[in-house]
Amino acid sequence: MYFKLLFIGFCLLNIQTDVATITWSEDYNLTWSDFKGPIETASDAVAITASGISFGYAIKSENKEVSGFKTKILAHFYPEKSWYKAALADEHILAHEQFHFNITELYARKFRERVARLQPSTDVSFQLEALHKEINRELAAKQIQYDAETDFSRDFEQQAIWEKYIEQELAKLATYKSEE
Repeated sequence: MYFKLLFIGFCLLNIQTDVATITWSEDYNLTWSDFKGPIETASDAVAITASGISFGYAIKSENKEVSGFKTKILAHFYPEKSWYKAALADEHILAHEQFHFNITELYARKFRERVARLQPSTDVSFQLEALHKEINRELAAKQIQYDAETDFSRDFEQQAIWEKYIEQELAKLATYKSEE
């Protein structure tokens, strides 16, 4: 019996095993005290949420035939890479930042859903890695769209529309929510 483990992470930053993270949970909302990174004073942003999807898998092989695989897919928030300008921040902006994290969880669920459709095969590692790249491209595009359409939270009407949309999408994929 042969096991192969590959651990991959993504977040527009290098993920290391000693990096502090908060794993997404429906029972926990971010607070400003979670934002511990150095403030980019030259930035026009009031706050930055660094979040991403960590991904690992193990493949079980018997007699050179793939007989199964397991994955671990989690949505994380990175406190040391996230920051806010206290003098300008308020609860509305915090909610906007929480929804960036919620979007990350949504794409972790989409990733889990797609992985669930895969069958053990000799090329399953290539399929998993291709799905990982695809989901990260989609996640990045959705985060950009969210900021653009809400005008970085300044369009209150669009912010409310997005919040409802993300909550509905998370509910549709509740079967695939993060377990940790």
